[in-house]
Amino acid sequence: MKKLSVLVIFTTIVGLAAACSNAPETTTNRPTNTTVANNTTTTNAAPKTDDETPSAVKAAFSDANSFTKQHKDLSQEQISHIEKDTGAKVPDTDHHSYLAFSNAGGTRKQIGAATVIEANGKEFVVVYDNKDGSPIIKEVRGEGVSADFLKQFAGKGHDDKFQIGADLKANSVDEALAKAIAQAVKIDAITMQTLYGAAHSH
Repeated sequence: MKKLSVLVIFTTIVGLAAACSNAPETTTNRPTNTTVANNTTTTNAAPKTDDETPSAVKAAFSDANSFTKQHKDLSQEQISHIEKDTGAKVPDTDHHSYLAFSNAGGTRKQIGAATVIEANGKEFVVVYDNKDGSPIIKEVRGEGVSADFLKQFAGKGHDDKFQIGADLKANSVDEALAKAIAQAVKIDAITMQTLYGAAHSH
């Protein structure tokens, strides 16, 4: 009787361990679908799929079913390259992005990517599309900042210029804030290309 009880307990533990190892990833559930960057599925570590997605990012992908948070570390060489290109300091060596997925048609498909940046104490969501293997800005969202100013970033990528007064107009945004936003977006666009974009020559 004692041997039988031990065997039953051992079999139960082994069964639970197997069930846990085969359990599907947990994701942040959302209603349905939208479109953004697809070339961003590799990572240094296992992607986080718990609910770490900011509400502003979820709002940018109203049709997404789930989100995955990506962490990627920038090397010192990559940081030097980004800082040389932008003339500004990279805010963090650990870059976060949020991948949005749709389950439309019964298949889980990445429909976009977004990042959260900061400029003069304000947060902005940068939404990316994928064009020829490179992340391209679809839109920039931020509360309390002119939509006419933010929409100028749409279609820009790491090779574009972001100079206020030349490439971008302040459009009723305080010039210091406009410059800070443009610089933060430029840093992020080059960082996204560095981490996720296809290799290419200029």
